[in-house]
Amino acid sequence: MAEERVERARRGPGRPRQEHVTAAALDAVVELVAENGMSALTMDAVAARAGVSKPAMYRRWSTKQDLVIAAAESRIGPLTVPDMGDFRAELRAVLMARMEAYRQPGVARLLAGMIGTAAEADAEPGAYRAYTARVMSETRHVLERGVARGDVRPDVELSDAATLVAASLVFRMVGEQRLPDEALVVSVVDMIGRAVATRP
Repeated sequence: MAEERVERARRGPGRPRQEHVTAAALDAVVELVAENGMSALTMDAVAARAGVSKPAMYRRWSTKQDLVIAAAESRIGPLTVPDMGDFRAELRAVLMARMEAYRQPGVARLLAGMIGTAAEADAEPGAYRAYTARVMSETRHVLERGVARGDVRPDVELSDAATLVAASLVFRMVGEQRLPDEALVVSVVDMIGRAVATRP
């Protein structure tokens, strides 16, 4: 009896959080979209693939849109790049991390599907914008740090520059149907650097 009370105290009140349910569901989303596209993605299909209950799914994501965004963010979420003392080195680090994330199995089709669903009539645009802002936040931070350090021009429109950086890899993958590679990263760093840096 005493051992049971100790165990309950260690766990805290209520049911222990089941992180494996979240991970299994998000993995299932990526797998289903990779295999059959967004049309195959339903809450029922994800629950069956993940081996979890629908109530457990709906406790975490109230809509399919929320689930898709969460799956994308599980593969391509926020990142942090340390101060390297050089804008180009930091931008390269951001793009290399994104390139590696985009090359994961199933990610290209998931992002293409997510972009498509964002244009649907019943989509909630604020949720997509919030996700995009989180994903692009480190690029903006790198640019802001460059301005403060003096190696990015202070007159640069940072939001536009961050969009150009993000769009390069995404369009290569979704629009051109080619996985981004290190050669593209090097080229983008060079071109963005020429456009915004205070020195050649």
